[in-house]
Amino acid sequence: MLVADTDLGTFPRRPMSTASKSLKMVTCPQCGARVFIPGTLAPLEMTDCVKCGASIMMPMQLRQFELRAAIASGGMGTVYRAWDNTLGREVAVKLMKQELVNDEDAVNAFAAEARACAQLNHTNIINVYTFDQEGSYKYLVMEIADAGSLDDRIESQKRVSELEVLDCGIKLASALGAALRRGLLHLDIKPGNILFNSEGEPKLVDFGLARKTDADKDYHAPVFGTPYYIAPERVQQTGESFLSDEYSLAGTLYHALVGHVPFEAATVEEVVAAQVHTDLTPPNQAVPEITTPTSDTLVRAMAKNPADRYQSYDEFRMALEASRSQLLIRTLTGNEPPGAAGAETRRWWRR
Repeated sequence: MLVADTDLGTFPRRPMSTASKSLKMVTCPQCGARVFIPGTLAPLEMTDCVKCGASIMMPMQLRQFELRAAIASGGMGTVYRAWDNTLGREVAVKLMKQELVNDEDAVNAFAAEARACAQLNHTNIINVYTFDQEGSYKYLVMEIADAGSLDDRIESQKRVSELEVLDCGIKLASALGAALRRGLLHLDIKPGNILFNSEGEPKLVDFGLARKTDADKDYHAPVFGTPYYIAPERVQQTGESFLSDEYSLAGTLYHALVGHVPFEAATVEEVVAAQVHTDLTPPNQAVPEITTPTSDTLVRAMAKNPADRYQSYDEFRMALEASRSQLLIRTLTGNEPPGAAGAETRRWWRR
């Protein structure tokens, strides 16, 4: 396979051969090298980068959007890094799986996600630009947030710093409050649905399970959600409200702060049962250096009884802000918690 850097002047000037015409130059998403790949590859088909061995995709054109590299994949489709040739900017394109495009329920769910996001305008909720179709392809175009997820940070750091967790919680509580004002519940808050953009701003994504607060509830319908963060009342099917999302957000923050999910068990059934019946271990009992205000805030937000939780997102957000303020004051006065949380706080003050 022929490989070239961007300086093509090092090659002899000769008429292009038939073989050369079947090559396409693309950028490797892993090492950034400009390399040639076979032009006979089908759109979205993968090959290996001859520089670093990473997978490279044959770009695909959907109207003005050129899909260049896969970012993530889920049950409904795959998200690609793409270039908007009309506006000259990078975007994310979520392409629905081809095997689902004739499934009316799946298509309705895909469209519902687009409509739910499009209603919302908040810094910490992913911005949707358009929902469209070309040929048999249905796709959703969004702002790009490709600096990893909270799940990735937990995986790499084991325990995310207390200050970072509080900052994330404050912003997402505000985002969920904005969604609630538009009558929307998310119902699938988890570390994998919190992405970060290149500036480190958290973005809430995947409103595929979202529903209106005034929608009729079918108590015999299956309950969808992620078992490790699902609220007890959803498990018991005794009702769901923004307090269910509050519980899930607190469970997500607990996981990031402590380094493991709130309830661990051998089976999904046991995890779900624990959400209902097992007392929560306070974060500062699991990790002693976590400050008491932060621990107490998450314990209250994860109360088994929804009536015992914070009764508004403003109240929850203010509790998180108060916890952050006390953490920063402890650092400023020199009486700070040891370990990673203290180090991160020192970096925050120097910014």
